[in-house]
Amino acid sequence: MSGSEPGTGSTDATGGTSSPGGTGGTGTGGTGGTGGKARFDDIYDQPDPRAYFRRLAPLEYEIPQQAQAAFRRAAAEREGGTVLDLCCSYGINAALLNHDVTLAELYARYTDPAVSELTPAELAVRDKEFFAARRRPDAAPVIGLDVAGHALRYAREVGLLDDSFAENLEEGADEGADEGAAPSPRLRAAMADVGLITLTGGGSYLTRRTFAALLPWARRPLRVSAFVLRTVSYRPIEECLAAHGLRTFSDPSRTYPQRLFTDENEQRFAVEAVRALGADPEGRETEGRFHTVLYESVPELS
Repeated sequence: MSGSEPGTGSTDATGGTSSPGGTGGTGTGGTGGTGGKARFDDIYDQPDPRAYFRRLAPLEYEIPQQAQAAFRRAAAEREGGTVLDLCCSYGINAALLNHDVTLAELYARYTDPAVSELTPAELAVRDKEFFAARRRPDAAPVIGLDVAGHALRYAREVGLLDDSFAENLEEGADEGADEGAAPSPRLRAAMADVGLITLTGGGSYLTRRTFAALLPWARRPLRVSAFVLRTVSYRPIEECLAAHGLRTFSDPSRTYPQRLFTDENEQRFAVEAVRALGADPEGRETEGRFHTVLYESVPELS
């Protein structure tokens, strides 16, 4: 359901694979390449999220659950407005943010043999009732940005997203360009009410281009809460956010596990990438899992 790459799944808004381990679009000045990460392209744009959960269950993909408390806190601290989840795919972040449900419960639900024979339409009817019964009284309006049209349709149909935008804001830019495609008029209008941007996936695929395309259309005080793999640098996006009056805070000593590695090659890639960025993989990536860091950006005090 939500966030791509290490966040949750589907092709992300860059046009690359926003996967919990996919290789996908990279971009100069973005968070960087995906190198030796595994690909999961086939599970990100299905009519429903069953294949996504079946594939990721053995890898103990957990970053949406890790992010739940931080996103709820950020949503409570925002100055009103909508939450925009980047690389949202099936709406997992929205499910965990706005409903009394855990990621473990979603894994159990979508890998249950009892639902394997349902059509996507039948599952959607059940899911709409399931989430409606668990809706929190403090639920925030959530919109999503992704290029996975089927996944977006599912998230809207079952009530996880209030609106969605199948747009690739990384397209149409020359290598090294600061900006890609312009948001559609509908997305520009929606950005005017956004008070929080969330990201649990896509940090390896989104570049500053997407943020540079979105931020000029924000009209509310804006916060950004992003969980980013330690294999990539968030600095170019931090710099873009700073140019729009946002100051970014992080604690590199505290990390959040994303998922198990698929094999030794993927682990080797991650360990080398973390070291290349000047961090220590001992006790984290060396123990068999991708790890992320939380970056929180808030308006500079005037």
